[in-house]
Amino acid sequence: MSADWSGAIERARAHAPFLARGLEKHAELAALLGNGDGDRALTRAKAAGESIEDTGLALRREKRALGLVLAIGDLAGGFDLAKVMRELSLFADRALHRAIEAAIARRVEGAEADGMIGLALGKHGAGELNYSSDIDPILLYDPQTLPRRERDEPGEAAQRYAREVVRLLSDVTSEGYVFRVDLRLRPASEVSPLAIPLDAAITHYESSALAWERAAFIRARACAGDIAAGEAFLDHIRPFVWRRSLDFGAIDEVRRLTHRIRDKQSGPIAPEPGYNVKLGRGGIREVEFFAQTHQLIHGGRDPTLRHKHTRAALDALAATGRIGADDAAALGASYDGLRRIEHRLQMVTDQQTHSIPTGEALDNVARLDGFDDGAAWLEHITSLTAPVAERYDALLAEDEVSVPADSPHVEAPARSAQLSPELKARVGEWTDGRYAPLRSPAANSAFEAIRPTLLESLAASPEPERAVARWETLLSRLPTAINLFRLLEARPGLMQLLADCLTLAPPLADAIARNPALVDALIDRSALDLPGSREELAEAMRRSERGDTYEDRLDRIRIVTGETRFALGVQLIEAAHDPLDIAAALCRVAEAAMESAQEAAEKEFANKHGRIANGELLVLGLGRLGGGLLTYASDLDIVYLFTGSHETESDGDRPLGATLYFNRLAQRVSAALSVPTAEGALYEVDTRLRPQGAQGPLAVSLDSFERYQKEDAWTWEHMALTRARALTGSEEARAKVEAILSDVLCRERDEAKLKTDLLKMRGEMAEHKPAKGPLDAKLLRGGLVDLEFLVHFLQLRDREGLSANLEEALAALPQLEDLQTAHALMTRLLVGTRLLAPDLAIPGEAPQAILARLCEAEDFAALTARFTEARQQVAARWQDIFGETLELD
Repeated sequence: MSADWSGAIERARAHAPFLARGLEKHAELAALLGNGDGDRALTRAKAAGESIEDTGLALRREKRALGLVLAIGDLAGGFDLAKVMRELSLFADRALHRAIEAAIARRVEGAEADGMIGLALGKHGAGELNYSSDIDPILLYDPQTLPRRERDEPGEAAQRYAREVVRLLSDVTSEGYVFRVDLRLRPASEVSPLAIPLDAAITHYESSALAWERAAFIRARACAGDIAAGEAFLDHIRPFVWRRSLDFGAIDEVRRLTHRIRDKQSGPIAPEPGYNVKLGRGGIREVEFFAQTHQLIHGGRDPTLRHKHTRAALDALAATGRIGADDAAALGASYDGLRRIEHRLQMVTDQQTHSIPTGEALDNVARLDGFDDGAAWLEHITSLTAPVAERYDALLAEDEVSVPADSPHVEAPARSAQLSPELKARVGEWTDGRYAPLRSPAANSAFEAIRPTLLESLAASPEPERAVARWETLLSRLPTAINLFRLLEARPGLMQLLADCLTLAPPLADAIARNPALVDALIDRSALDLPGSREELAEAMRRSERGDTYEDRLDRIRIVTGETRFALGVQLIEAAHDPLDIAAALCRVAEAAMESAQEAAEKEFANKHGRIANGELLVLGLGRLGGGLLTYASDLDIVYLFTGSHETESDGDRPLGATLYFNRLAQRVSAALSVPTAEGALYEVDTRLRPQGAQGPLAVSLDSFERYQKEDAWTWEHMALTRARALTGSEEARAKVEAILSDVLCRERDEAKLKTDLLKMRGEMAEHKPAKGPLDAKLLRGGLVDLEFLVHFLQLRDREGLSANLEEALAALPQLEDLQTAHALMTRLLVGTRLLAPDLAIPGEAPQAILARLCEAEDFAALTARFTEARQQVAARWQDIFGETLELD
């Protein structure tokens, strides 16, 4: 829709006395606007104070002219909302900077604004000022560089400058004012001076800043004075604003803040005369706080969420799955609409108001906005506030982490469950001072609130003694526990998830004991959602807020991988998803870690040795990694290959021949994945499936790999290749690998020799690697290994079904089609037991029930019966194809 400049001017003259006076006073601007030349009018308005030496007067003249042009452009539809808010915010930057310069120059002639810093917060920091906004800066100073007279103390000079800045901007003269300046966001504003020394500010934000102060700095930026020093200050305190390890006390404070906004509301709760579009239910503040609450909770671990602009923050939250895309769109549209309503209210008489007027005043402002009357305008405003109110209600109700209601173990443990006298005695000793987090009266009080629920969960666990020991380990490693206890009390769903991890899944319990920060992963709204694509995971692993050193990148890979794998483990024991989907997600995480580790290692290696022209390293995934389904405990079976000629040399300061180059680089990649850093280890990497096994080089050229596979490889090595898949490398290089694999696997074979080799290998395997327990879906005869041997035999014999994915291979092999259900059942059981029964023995009642649910069985007895039936089906096919009877245990 084209802009209506003449209509906007007409409505302004009829319904906005402040704008009408401005149009009369600035005839030249009015003429430009009437001709639709908004950009030229904007340029002229910015120059309104250029020839005036008096800073205060110059800024007031510019403010009046600029406000007029932006208002008419807004009403006409010639300037969009983003432009209006941006121009107002940029003017505030200029005004604050010029006021600081003038205040210093008045005392020290010719001095620059060094050492005096203006930080913009709130709407000013976000670049979202409205027509009649206050500005809420924080003024800081550096005593070492602040210009001052020789006899002035730095602190005294800074306060003098601060008072002069406020006077220049806030005093009401015959020309009006520039901005009302509110300095109450500074640390300890009730007792602190107007300008704060840098060191004192740093100490405050590092040690004692409250959650609301952290929230205020989400939108902070250096805007005036010594901007470089201001940016350095913000960089310094960034880790204390955006905390990677979630502060449970801050989360509790955020929860109380969200409730407090509603509790403090007065006046109408829905749009009508007296309703406040900023503070009312469904108003502007609720959109801003909705975004900032999620940013504060999740932004420490995800730098992509650290946007100052409200709309950008909502979009980023949706892009990462923290909120729904529809929520972001609805809240964003309402935010824009409500900001326009706010502007209309303030245009009438240049008043800082957010309340809808009554009677004729209501009809007047409605017509200024182009509506027929107040009733139509209120209906429009209601359409904007309703979506916000609905979503803010949901935010207030979001105190519990959602857990599937029909998970068999989610119900509270039976009240009859009791700890043994010995364990009760141990629990009683927790508060005797041996654990640092339980030494204060406040911590003990918080612990008492969750003690009954915790002890019931521990008592009902399959192994109460081990569960108690895991809780003790967690206590010993937490730096503080009071905030965790309060959070668990406020969020029973989170308490249930943590108890499940400690009592049902030993690997998850051990992971929490090693790294208590993993509990943070359970707080996210998306804790029970499957992760995104490999590309999205890899991108998250590349983003490091700590820095861009090699060690920083490796730590970031470990953080993202560890948290995502842990979340997937929780999803498994909560039966939130099909184990096959979780296994596929675990594989995506491993592939993303592999890709990111290789990128980091290559960059670091190239710094010393350069790169090989026309050569690259590829990673070939085999086994479960190649097949695309990993368990929580899976190693990574990989083979390193490289392209190009082995006769070439790298181009760095310390050049290496291609073979040595890629072998050392492969060592770096393996180390990047397996060597522990400050954030722990990632995976066990197994490279024994490479040509010549452990005796051969770690990385071989494509030509050598092809020659080996065609001339020297054993049958079992070709069986392994049926599940091979190129995980890294260019499309061209991957295509070459796929061509080699296809050529090797499609060669004709002697069926008798193939069968003999295969049966011999399976017999030796059964002798040296027997099943570990009655739930060993992998090694029990008739289990997954036997099923895979059947698949590989037919793939190599018939040269059909040559897919690394076993499900696809089974579907393409007519003799094995009916084993698809057996394969799915045993794979689900394999994935489930890695967490719920890692020793593969029959677990307690609760893990039994979860395993049955995961395997889509009515109960554990039905599961074991189906497992036996599946093994019998595999044994029958074994007999049909190999003529050999499998003895099932």
